[in-house]
Amino acid sequence: MYIHREGKKLLLGLGTIIMLIYLLMIFFVNHWTFFHFLFITILLVFFFMVMMFFRIPRRVFTNDPQRLISPADGTVVTIEEALEKEYIKQECIMISIFMNGTDVHVNRYPCDGVVEYYKFHRGNYFVASYPKSSVLNERTTVGLRLPDGQKIVIRQVAGTMARRIVCYARQGEHVKQNQEMGFIKFGSRIDLFIPKQFILDVDLQDVVRNGISPICTIQPVTDSQQA
Repeated sequence: MYIHREGKKLLLGLGTIIMLIYLLMIFFVNHWTFFHFLFITILLVFFFMVMMFFRIPRRVFTNDPQRLISPADGTVVTIEEALEKEYIKQECIMISIFMNGTDVHVNRYPCDGVVEYYKFHRGNYFVASYPKSSVLNERTTVGLRLPDGQKIVIRQVAGTMARRIVCYARQGEHVKQNQEMGFIKFGSRIDLFIPKQFILDVDLQDVVRNGISPICTIQPVTDSQQA
């Protein structure tokens, strides 16, 4: 396990503040009571919780060009047909993965491809499990063209706690399966829009892991769809 670069400055600053508080207490408090020890313990537990939020466990990734691999840790909370209006611009299957506070919050590309579309949207901070958060909350949209020419969308959605989305996508960039795409600080959810003919490998309430869990099997475009 290691700490993601997005958390290093925050943890350094938080650790410095906790150390200063501890030194000040040593200097000014002559007699430590139970509450002084409790206060320091709470600060250390808080620091540990923040550190765990930014953890990146070492994993053996699933490399499978025939499947999309989960872009996030979390629980599958939505599988439904939806119109993707930004990049694919047609009816798709939308798969939503909700990340709680204990999940790893790095996001990865589910397959090889070329980033053809990227846009950051300012928005609200509704609870990420709210169905409309996909279009109302702060979010990024990444449009990816697969090697066979088909398109998918990966959308990072902020939630109540998430106040910053980090996305490394750049238009024209060739990306690899399980390569880091970004990080959502203190939240929330990923929406994956895929062609309707892809075969799902997950169901509602399944727990998935980024870089490991297959989401669906890629299927070629049918003659009727090409027409």
